[in-house]
Formats: sequence, C-alpha cells, structure tokens
Amino acid sequence: MGHWSASISLRQQLLRSFPEAQVEVMDLIACTSHNPESMYKWFNVLVTRGSGLFNLYYKFTQNKDSDERPLNEEQCPDRVEELFAVKRPDVVIATHPICARIVARWKQETGSSLPLVTCITDLTSHSEWIHRDTDYYLVGTEEIKERLAAKGVDRSIIHVTGIPVRAEFKLPVHRGDRQERNLLIMGGGLGMMPRKDSFYEVLDSLPGVNTTIITGRNQKLYDRLVGKYPHINVVGFTDRVYEYMAWADLVLTKPGGITVFESIFSELPILAWEPFLEQEKRNAQFLVERGMGRVAAKEPDECLTAIRELIYDDDTLADMSAKMHAMKEQLEQESLIHILARLNAERGVCA
Repeated sequence: MGHWSASISLRQQLLRSFPEAQVEVMDLIACTSHNPESMYKWFNVLVTRGSGLFNLYYKFTQNKDSDERPLNEEQCPDRVEELFAVKRPDVVIATHPICARIVARWKQETGSSLPLVTCITDLTSHSEWIHRDTDYYLVGTEEIKERLAAKGVDRSIIHVTGIPVRAEFKLPVHRGDRQERNLLIMGGGLGMMPRKDSFYEVLDSLPGVNTTIITGRNQKLYDRLVGKYPHINVVGFTDRVYEYMAWADLVLTKPGGITVFESIFSELPILAWEPFLEQEKRNAQFLVERGMGRVAAKEPDECLTAIRELIYDDDTLADMSAKMHAMKEQLEQESLIHILARLNAERGVCA
C-alpha cells in the first residue's frame, strides 16, 4: 500500500538525519484489530468492485468532523494504550487516516501530550485526516495547505513537504538526447492492464519506442507477456522502480499519491490511467492543472492514441519535466527533520 511505502520513506529520511534513533514502522490497524486480514480484504473489494459506493461515502464525509465520528470496537483506544506502554514512542507519525484518527482519539481520551505528526499521502484536504489533537501536518502542495487552513487548521503546523518518496527517486536524472523513446507502464499488479493482445501488438510496433511493463505480483500477466514482443520488456515485482523511472521518458500509471510524487521527483511526465477512486481523480486533476501530466481514456484504442500523441512530443515532455523540477524546488523537504529537532529541544525527543 502507498501508506506503507510513505512510512518506509519517512523512516529512511529520519535515519539519515538521526542515525542513532529507533524508528519502527508498524501497521497500527493490524496491531489494534482482532482480524485485520478481513478488514483489508473487505476494503479491497469495496474499492475495486464498489468504487461508486466508496466515492459516494468519500464525498459525503469530505467535510464531516472526524473527531465526532465514533470509533468501532476494532479501533479501541485501550489497545493503543497497551501498545504504547510497550513501545514507549517519543513521537508518532501517521501515514493513514485511520491511524491518525486512532492516535488522536487516544490522545483526546487520555490527555496525552505525545506528539502526533500526520502525513497526508494523497492530494486531499478530506476531513478524515483532520483531528484537533494533531500537532503537525505534512502535505503535498500549497493548495492542500490552504484548504486545511480553510477548515480551521492552524497554518503554522502545516508543512508543504510533498508526499514522501525514497531517496533513490531524488537522485539527479540525465536523460539527454536519445534517438529512441522509453515508455514505462505500471499498474499490472492492480489489474489495470488491457486484456486484448492488440493493445500490446500496437505498443510493440510504435516506431522507435521501447516499452517496459511492470506487472507487479500479477504472475498471470507476466507469464502472458514475457518474451512475446521484441520491443516490450516485462518486469515482475521490483523494489527498483526508481531505476525504471530514471530510464523512461513517459510513464503510464495509476495516479496514486505516492506514484505521482515518485514521478515528480524523477521529473518523469505522467500519462495517468483514467482514475475511478475519488482521491485519485483529484491527484490526476492536479497533474493536468499543473501541466505535469495528462489522463488517458479507459478504452485501449484511445489510450494508445494518448501515448502516441505524447511520447513523440519532445517540447511537451520537456515542459512537463521542467514544471516538475520547479515544483521540487518549492517543497520544504526537510520540515520533518526540523520538527523533530524542535521537539528534541523542547521534550528530549530523538525520533
């Protein structure tokens, strides 16, 4: 999940600045739930097969006060108390709205002053992320900061850091002038790839284009495509996506918050699969409005048309990359380090 990836990235960032710190990444939902597997399975079914219902709920709760919504039994603050008594954290960083809510409610009920930093991992100001007992917010853009402030959050505790990505995505990229074009396609592990062979046949025949498809854990798709097309390289699950992004001129991908910022830090123009979840629609809208990406239609033929129009357009690709570079320069990437340094001075917090 993107939330877990963001946590790993934050841990990496913290250990670079505080090498002696103990930074543990935990699934708080799993730690405070009797049956987390069934919860996750239910959620996956909801977002993949019941996206309309999910989007309706998402819109309905957009401006609802999350502090007034009851926690269910699976999110009992007593379990948080037991966990924190063992772990004795100096600060908690939440990268999932439910985790932020659980910790904020625990603080509210116990009167604890344990610092809570909430890292919002989509380009959203949805109220599910907002709680009175949150000490700091890390957000993706200045627009999100303003929307949180409009909902009553103190501007001084909101920091525009971008959405966390691994350090490898921040390495300098030198694509230079190349005769051939490199297209990266991701989303295979999420079942987003077209089923018809004709889609891949056309991809394979694009003049001067080499394509890499990352199929993730979708073994069936991998077996179907690997070795079949001379100009299509097929990769299964990998933790080296940053290398493929550094190689590519364009990525066709699902517009999740983490992936969007991995692409931004890689200065890699995005062609987004047409999103169906509300938060991803907003991520895609951000890309289009900022001139850093486009949205491809769902139909394979229309998607291929969008690829053709963009992969050969050097001026547009260069402009998108330049806008990504400019955005990177505006981010407060070290804000979390400064926050912890401040907490350390005030409270003796080390991480």
